[in-house]
This record gives sequence, structure tokens and C-alpha cells, in this order.
Amino acid sequence: MVKIRLARGGAKKKPFYSIVATDSRKRRDSGYIERIGYFNPVARGQEVRLQLEEDRLSYWISQGAQISDRVKQLVKEYRDPSIREKQLAMQAEKAADKAKKIAADLKAKTDLEAKEAAKVVAEAPAEEAPAEEVVAEAPAEEAPAEEVVAEAPAEEAPAEEVVAEAPAEEAPAEEKPAEESEAK
Repeated sequence: MVKIRLARGGAKKKPFYSIVATDSRKRRDSGYIERIGYFNPVARGQEVRLQLEEDRLSYWISQGAQISDRVKQLVKEYRDPSIREKQLAMQAEKAADKAKKIAADLKAKTDLEAKEAAKVVAEAPAEEAPAEEVVAEAPAEEAPAEEVVAEAPAEEAPAEEVVAEAPAEEAPAEEKPAEESEAK
């Protein structure tokens, strides 16, 4: 019995199919009676995706050849190219729906995390109220010291040097014990 089916060719991960009329007892890619077209599923740009000789196809059908399911689909697509466009549109629509679903899930997750963070923040100040009072009192005590420092630079520039030298005096004080321990 003669069958019209696909015979695979091409490289690994880059398929290319020939549409062939072959004996049904032969292997998929082995010898065939006649090549009546080709199908390139990875065609890009100007490349031809599907080519078919319809007169040879009709001849083999008249001789009693059976057509595989995939070749039937390809023949329909060859005769009416809008079928392919509809398929691509449906795939694009499915991809868009999936992307929207993922975005909605991500937004819901971030909203949930934000609510949990807000809940933690709302609970934290209630527990740490005494600590806030201590922090509020500390700047009030330091305010007079800031006023004195603020007045000194206004009077003379050397006063700034004195303020700058004060931290410098602390640094050598820390170094002296280290030197003494080295000397011992």
C-alpha cells in the first residue's frame, strides 16, 4: 500500500521534512517512490515553510494512496494559508493570557507581602513605644551642645580647627595603648 507521509531530514534540533509517496512497509526515512513537497517547521523570514505539488498529490490519491494525519493538515494549510495565520493568532492569544495570569499572580503576591510588612510595621511601634520616647529625649539634651558648636564657627575660623582637632586627639589616645602593648 502506498502512503503519503513525512520523511525527516535536517540536522539535530533543526528538522526538515520531505513529503513523500512511499511503501507503507518501509521505514520513515528510508527510500521513497516520489518526493512531492517539503515542510520546514523552523522557517524564518523569507524562507518557504511549505511547498507541495498538488497535481502529484492528486495523482497518488487517485492511485489509492493513504495520507497521514499530519500531511492532511499541511495540505489544508497549503490550500488555505489563513489557517496558519489563525493558528498563530490563537497561540499569541494563549501566550498573552498566560502572561497576564503570571502578572496577576505576581501582583497578588507582592500585595500580600506589602500587607504583611505593613502589619509588622504597625505592630512594631506599639511594642517599642518606650524606646521612641528615649530617642525623642536624647536630641533635646544634645540641642545646647549643637548651639555652642554652631556659635563657634560664626565667631572665628580657628574654632572650626579646634572642633576638627578634638576627634583627632581621640584617635592617638587609642593608638597609645596599642604601642605600649607592643613595647612590653
